[in-house]
Amino acid sequence: MAFWAALTLVLVTACTAPPPVSFNDPNEEGNRRTHDANRRLDRAFIRPAAGAYGHALPKPVRQGIGNFASNLNLPGNIVNNLLQLNINGAVKNSWRFVINTTLGVGGLFDPATDIGLDEEMGDFGQTLHVWGVGEGEYVELPFLGPSNQRDTVGMVVDVFTNPLTFGAPTPEKYMAPVAKSLSKLGDRYDFSDTVDSILYDSADSYAQARLLYLQHRRFQLGQEEPVVEQGDGYDDFYAD
Repeated sequence: MAFWAALTLVLVTACTAPPPVSFNDPNEEGNRRTHDANRRLDRAFIRPAAGAYGHALPKPVRQGIGNFASNLNLPGNIVNNLLQLNINGAVKNSWRFVINTTLGVGGLFDPATDIGLDEEMGDFGQTLHVWGVGEGEYVELPFLGPSNQRDTVGMVVDVFTNPLTFGAPTPEKYMAPVAKSLSKLGDRYDFSDTVDSILYDSADSYAQARLLYLQHRRFQLGQEEPVVEQGDGYDDFYAD
């Protein structure tokens, strides 16, 4: 997830998420430097690019690109559903992929949602959580934004778990990352006021972004009581 995309993702659900009781951020000084660099990148490039993209393409076209990107991500979701032994999720996502790829004209439209086949979440960070791996330390990644040690590993592995992005021939294998990047530009445009309020109007945008990320991710993983991380983070990386 890009920095602005990560904020967009959490902002739309943070109001329903339980507040975290604590966080594990021993490298806060370095994370804050990365956060400042991400803000400068957003101000200089991403926000203007999102504005140009949003004004150039009408909402239905941007939505179609978002649908297309989401559909290309489904094979990776299915792999993670299976790794988590979530057979129902794998079956649902498989049918969703088939229906949207055929009736949805390659995924540009989303008829699967209309018949009740909502997307079942599946990423390798979630898989590690299911396997009992703790979230570890909070990190802010260059360009990608808020994360933690477990999800950082998960993002790397997810590149290889989606056969459409790893096993496809050139240039087809670039379709998914390009479509996803365009989709996130659309998200940055659609939620520009809210994201701007966090990045540029908050008294402490780093702390606010960290809070929103942790709230959303823990809620997304079904943690009623967020994990309490203590110590230097090394021992807790493999513990819930």
